Amino acid sequence: MNKFQIKLLCAIDGYILLVFYTNGKCWHFRVISPDGLVYVSEKIFYTLQAAREAGINWVRGV
Repeated sequence: MNKFQIKLLCAIDGYILLVFYTNGKCWHFRVISPDGLVYVSEKIFYTLQAAREAGINWVRGV
């Protein structure tokens, strides 16, 4: 069973950014659109800050 810990949940321009830590010892993010669509990034990050920045940049289209 995969386990993860949600470490950051925030709203940005109507989107929800979720950053979590997995039992694989890496960070990931997911973005939920205002319409309820979930966008998945398969990239892994080694710090919470790196995953957070990547998620914010994704929402802002950077």
